Order: sequence, then structure tokens, then C-alpha cells
Amino acid sequence: MQQLSRGARLPLAGDVSQGPLQVKLAGQGLALDFACFAVDASGKLVDDRYMTFFNQPGTPCGGVVLASQGSAVDGFVFRLAMLPPTVERVVITASIDGDGTMSQLATGHVGLHGVEGEFARFAFTGQDFAHEQAVMLGEFYRRDGGWRFMAVAQGFNGGLPALVRHFGADVAQESVPAVPAPQGQAQAAAPASRISLEKRIEATAPQLVSLVKSAGVSLAKAGLQGHRARVCLVLDISGSMSSLYRKGLVQRFAERILALGCRFDDDGDIDVFLFGRNVHHTEPMGLSNWTGYVAKVIERHPLEGDTRYGAAMSAVRRHYFPDTDGGERKTAHAAALPVYVMFVTDGSTSDQAVTERQLRWSSCEPIFWQFMGIGKGRKSRSKRLSDFADSDFPFLEKLDDLDGRLVDNADFFSVASPDEHADSALYELLMTEYPAWVAQARQHGLLLQEPNRVN
Repeated sequence: MQQLSRGARLPLAGDVSQGPLQVKLAGQGLALDFACFAVDASGKLVDDRYMTFFNQPGTPCGGVVLASQGSAVDGFVFRLAMLPPTVERVVITASIDGDGTMSQLATGHVGLHGVEGEFARFAFTGQDFAHEQAVMLGEFYRRDGGWRFMAVAQGFNGGLPALVRHFGADVAQESVPAVPAPQGQAQAAAPASRISLEKRIEATAPQLVSLVKSAGVSLAKAGLQGHRARVCLVLDISGSMSSLYRKGLVQRFAERILALGCRFDDDGDIDVFLFGRNVHHTEPMGLSNWTGYVAKVIERHPLEGDTRYGAAMSAVRRHYFPDTDGGERKTAHAAALPVYVMFVTDGSTSDQAVTERQLRWSSCEPIFWQFMGIGKGRKSRSKRLSDFADSDFPFLEKLDDLDGRLVDNADFFSVASPDEHADSALYELLMTEYPAWVAQARQHGLLLQEPNRVN
């Protein structure tokens, strides 16, 4: 095994650069967060999705993937040949999680592992640093048609924000309020990197951190770690839902969907619609108002009689695709970002024919409907419910397999209670059919190339 010193450069053999090449990281004496930045020839991040860290566990191309041991990040797996040609360097960094400086670090190392085990190591200690709070440990870079590794150990006094700015990403300015977009128009992307959102979650909604991490893991398993989408929560406010609202079960479920929204988009908000006899489009649920959000909107819009899926679906479509006013769509309509709709109900609907038309028409739009029935259903993934002979949701089961659609744009499952599943199990349920829909939507021209996507 080759020992590397600061500034040392190591050419990588062709088979090593093809991967998988694992980089294992260790640091004793401080709690560290590790991240990778894939940068271009000017040293700037090629795309926000090419920053790899605990809540964005892989690049869209698969060239860099987070590795972990238990619940802790301990390195990355590289397939350098899969990185787009615009990536000139991949920089491995560490920043302090909490107070302290890098001089307090006891020992640490970067280990390079190929198929036959560790072949090179760069070791460092706190004596290599002073008052820095973040450090570039090493980097892979292109040279003469191949890849090389360099041991760096360069510190930044400004910590993680200094690292983020150094690589050209923006750090969110909390003092600048967001300007809401007009109804029916896409909200402009916030001038902040995903890491800025993570820090904002930690600062304003630390109770959601574990939920956001859990959602990220499930998305990575589904191959959607770099995927972006808008998230919409549609809640049944018929009278039969009363006990679920009173017990706080809907609030807790909404928090889990907000966490999913934080993974899919970087504005930290999800759109919310309520429906019973009427449809109400309320203010978005976000990091600034999530505590007690459901109770407040129900106070403004009390529970009401009747349940009308179709009316709610039409209102959602009018919001995201105002050109049809919620009406018929005969040809494919493309957009940059898809819409993921979480549709929650505990009963059937009085406008079945309208609902079927809405689902067929919306199959020509980049919108996916995830229906969840609260009750019993034959298509439930819950083993506890599998013994029921009858279903409370035969119509939702019909929608799941409805004919006459451009693509299969809906999925359905049922639960006995909104809190029936653990977080990880719920997020995996939510991703049962969505990844396949994304692929179909792209094939049928419903999704444009995502903004800033690197090919």
C-alpha cells in the first residue's frame, strides 16, 4: 500500500478509474460531515445535483455514490468513467458538524480501495490544520486522458459556507423573503444550493431532519437521488375524517410528505389542496409554518359533507397547467418539472365519471397521482389488512388500472391508519410506481430536460 503525503499525486490505472473505486474516510476527535463536489474547468460546481452528501447520496450519472457504515457516512464509491466530460475534478471535503476547529482532530485518513483492497492512503492529523472548520481532503482530476488523485488537505476558515461559495454554489440568505409565484405558474428556483436547504432544515425544523434523510434513502434506492419534482398534498376534509384530524394523524402524515418535498425540490414548500363538497387551495406548507399547519387550515376550512375526487383533481390541474382550465387534454403537454400528487381520502367519491375523465386527461400531462385510502383494501401492501375479503376502495382500485390513458399515471394503496407504516416503509410505498411513470413520461415527451442537467 502506498502512503501519500500532502501534495502527492497518484496516477490511476485504467481499470481503477473504471470503478468501482471506493474512498473510505475516517476522522477521530471530531464529528465530521463528508461531501464531494464535481466541478468544471473553472473550478465551479457543474450542477447542484453534482454535490454528493448525506441527503443527496449520488450524482445523476452514478459516477459518485455515498457509502455508509451503519448510520454514518464513511466514504464514497466512484465510477469516474461515468462522469460527464464537463467534470474536470471531483473534490472530497470534510466539515465540522457542530463547534470546534480542525486542529482538534486527533487522526484521520483517506483510503483508496480497489477490487483487491486498499492500495493508497493519505493520513493527516489536527497538527496539519489551525482554526479551519472545513477542509478539502483530496481530489480526483483528469490528466492525459486518464484520472489522477492528489492529496490536498487545504482548510477553509469559513467552514462549510466557504466551501459552498468556493465551488460556485449560492448560500441562502435567510433575510430575503421568497416571492410567491402567481397561481398556475411555476415558482422560480430558489437561489440556494441543496446544502443551503439542509442547513435551513436543521436550523428551523430539526424535527424533520430524520424524515428528510429517510426520504433521501428511499429515493436513492429507487434511482431518483438526483430527481426534481413539485409536490402537492391533497387532503379529504369530509366529516368522516374528523377523528384523524383530531388525533393529529393527518398533521404527522403531512410532515412526512413535506420531507419528501424537501428532497424533490429546494424551496422547502409543498402545495396543499383540501376537498369535500368544495375544493380549497390553501397556502403552501413549508419550513416556516409546518408546526400545527393542519389544525390551522382546518380551522379556516371546517370539515364538510360529500367527497368529490374529480373536482379536486380538476383544481390541481388548473393550478399547474392553467392552459386547459382543468378540462380535456388530447395531446402530450411537456414541462420541465413533474408534479407528484399525494391524494389522501377515507371514502368513495360522488363524482366517479368526472374523476375518470380527469385521470385520463391528466395522463397527457407530467402529473402523477398517488392515492392512499384510509381503511381496508385488497391492494394494501400491509400484511395486517390482507385478510379482508372486501375493499372500502373498489373505485380507487379501478383508477389504478384505468384504461384509455396515455401512460399509467396513478398508483393506489390503503392503510388502516396514516401512521401505520414506519417512515422508510412509507417512502418506499410512495415510490412503488412513480419511477416507472417518470421513465414513461420521458418516453412520451411529457418531461423536458431538467434545468441545469448534465448529460
